[in-house]
Amino acid sequence: MFIKLSNASDKPIYEQITQQIKQNILSGKLIAGDPLPSIRSLAKDLKISVMTTKRAYADLERDGFIETVAGKGSFVAERNQDFLREELLRQVEEHLQKAVQLAKTADLPPKEVLDLLSLLLEEEV
Repeated sequence: MFIKLSNASDKPIYEQITQQIKQNILSGKLIAGDPLPSIRSLAKDLKISVMTTKRAYADLERDGFIETVAGKGSFVAERNQDFLREELLRQVEEHLQKAVQLAKTADLPPKEVLDLLSLLLEEEV
C-alpha cells in the first residue's frame, strides 16, 4: 500500500491517510480481509507520529472501512455494495458542490456548466 503525504495540503496528515486508504478500498485495490500495515509500521514508513496513524485508523474503523482484531492487526472490513455506492455518491456530490461554487464565482450560466459536464462525461466513455 502506497500512501503519499503532502505538507502543502490543507488537510491534516491523519485525514490524508484516511482518504487514501478509503480510496484504495472503494476502488477495489484493497478488498475485504486484506491486512493493513500496523500502526507503528505505517508511522515509521511515513516518518510521522504513531498518534497520527492511530487517529487515521480509528476514523477508518469508526466509518466501518476497517476492523481491528486485538493481537492480529487491522483488516479491510467486509462491506456491502450499497454502502460502497453511497460513499462514492457522497464523494461525487461533494466534488460537484465545489464545481458549482467555482462556476458561480466565475459567473458561468447553468447551461454552460451542464454543457461542460456533458462534454466531460462523453470524454470518459
